[in-house]
Amino acid sequence: MKDNLTISTYQLFRMFPDEKSAREYLEKKRWNGKVICPYCGEIERVQNRKRDGYYRCLKCKKDFTVRTGTLFERSHIPLDKWINTMYLLVTSRKGIASLELSKIIGVTQKSCWFMLHRLREACKNDGMKLSGIVEADETFIGGLEKNKHENKKKHAGRGPKGKVVVMGMRERNGKVRARVIENEQSSTIKNEIKNNIQDGSTLCTDELKSYRGMNQYNHLIVNHSAKQFVDGMAHTNGIESVWALLKRGYYGTFHNFTPKHTQRYVDEFTFRLNEGNCKIESMIRVNALFNKAIGKRLTYKELKG
Repeated sequence: MKDNLTISTYQLFRMFPDEKSAREYLEKKRWNGKVICPYCGEIERVQNRKRDGYYRCLKCKKDFTVRTGTLFERSHIPLDKWINTMYLLVTSRKGIASLELSKIIGVTQKSCWFMLHRLREACKNDGMKLSGIVEADETFIGGLEKNKHENKKKHAGRGPKGKVVVMGMRERNGKVRARVIENEQSSTIKNEIKNNIQDGSTLCTDELKSYRGMNQYNHLIVNHSAKQFVDGMAHTNGIESVWALLKRGYYGTFHNFTPKHTQRYVDEFTFRLNEGNCKIESMIRVNALFNKAIGKRLTYKELKG
């Protein structure tokens, strides 16, 4: 089976029926036939240990596996289940809940919750700035007051109070960036735009006053309050489609984002729109997620703390 094919779940099970097949696949993707020590970078002086999948670096005297130095390090979950989880994360348009995942791969819901958050850690963007025509908008994440239990109501009145603010930017037919921000104040929004969009780009926004005064961009505005949604090249339809997808996942799959972890869920959705785009063949998306998992680590203590 070639790696660059879009495959079904059934084909995935056939490709990775056990831990060994998954380990050999990930070793090939990480090292391309030449094992490299993740501690010191040694290539020549690396030998196989008696136990399959274990190696020793004769330079730094440390043992390691393909998991070492990745988000899978010290995980007791078999690698074939990790690949299955990565496949489901990149192919499930609205995300997959930990309870549903637990039924598919046969792992406890608590372990699946931790697995998914570790993969969301890998979904963080690469930090490169957007350019060209970029749309910017903000949205609010949180349930309706009337639908909450009494002990969880904020009693903050109508509108966005008590909700998490997410700021998003999207290149026209290109990459997406989204960040949880503290508020909609001008300084906060301008700082996010400055950090994520190159000077000289064309910036398309709605009429929110916080966007005004950004002279380093060609700023185009659509007045939504006046029922104006497209004015020539100016519109925010692209970034609003991101919010539509995010909220379908929120209401239909997860039902709630804890404010503490909202950024991780946002990173997951933006990854699926970038490197994990459905226009890209499925195993290429899985490989992209694995590559982003190298060099990162998230412990359960850090996640809960």
